[in-house]
Amino acid sequence: MNRRATGSLTLHKQLRIVRMLADGQFHSGEKIADSLGVSRAAVWKQLSQIRERMGIEIFAVRGKGYKLSAPLELLDYDLIHSRLGDTARELLSELEILDRIDSTSSYLMARLPEGIGSGHVCMSEQQTAGRGRMGRHWVSPFGNNIYLSIHWRYHLPIAELSGLSLAAGLAVARCLDSLGLEGIELKWPNDVLWQNRKLAGLLLEVSGEQGGPSRVVLGLGLNCRIDREHAVDIDQPWADLSQVPGGDGLSRNTLATALLEHLLDTLNRFEQEGLTPLIPAWKLYDSYLGKSVVVQMGAHSIEGVHQGIDRNGALLLLQEGRVQTYYGGEISLRAAS
Repeated sequence: MNRRATGSLTLHKQLRIVRMLADGQFHSGEKIADSLGVSRAAVWKQLSQIRERMGIEIFAVRGKGYKLSAPLELLDYDLIHSRLGDTARELLSELEILDRIDSTSSYLMARLPEGIGSGHVCMSEQQTAGRGRMGRHWVSPFGNNIYLSIHWRYHLPIAELSGLSLAAGLAVARCLDSLGLEGIELKWPNDVLWQNRKLAGLLLEVSGEQGGPSRVVLGLGLNCRIDREHAVDIDQPWADLSQVPGGDGLSRNTLATALLEHLLDTLNRFEQEGLTPLIPAWKLYDSYLGKSVVVQMGAHSIEGVHQGIDRNGALLLLQEGRVQTYYGGEISLRAAS
């Protein structure tokens, strides 16, 4: 199966209700009850749990029934797969679209011992324990955003993959650009910004022998629509596609397809080309290039002028007339006050 069943029978019923309501129209309690083979009281109970468990706002109007506050475009395996170009389809070993999971990256990492193929992709409608850089929680409400992870196998040693996260961030920026979105920028090492607010983030987890081969699980979270209820849980300036010119109303399935096209191509090319040929393009999107910045390393902070990146993905910082290099990990970058 390409959409894998997740959770209990109760969750299965709740997901069926969500799919019925996804069109944003009113559906009577009687119709929902008949479809599920349960009582209308049982439907009411399930709707209450959907609100609590999935964070989905549902309106109830006497005489009309139930409807979502906004339509949901759920991910469609057939649609995504059929729209992929020949090259991307060849690079894709498997596509799984799950309903609800702790984390798409954790799921793939747990399956590595099974020998899953390079190009194995997992997407989910919701994450209950989505992860960002430096241990941050990634807010992941049901059916609104993109939660995507890709497993890739390299013959390269781990040390030669240091620029991969920047290449992947550039792939996302170029993808959004190709879909007509305006004002997309990158912040070292791999945040995608709009008006200096975080639109998407990537997290790479690497395993393997020091001399190679290596295995990478690349995770992407991209905000399509965040409502006020979930926004209160985000601890940094954020944006979603509904705020970006050209992004409001963009199909999630179109977006998912385009992201796979760009990311699979980038992951494949990196083995032979590395980051070097991508540096000029990265500079075009670099939000802080030439600006005074602060590099935060734990409790220690360093000020300088951002000079771009090198072929290994290191940050180049001009300090007292000398250019110093800094690598990712537990390092963050912000504009100087």
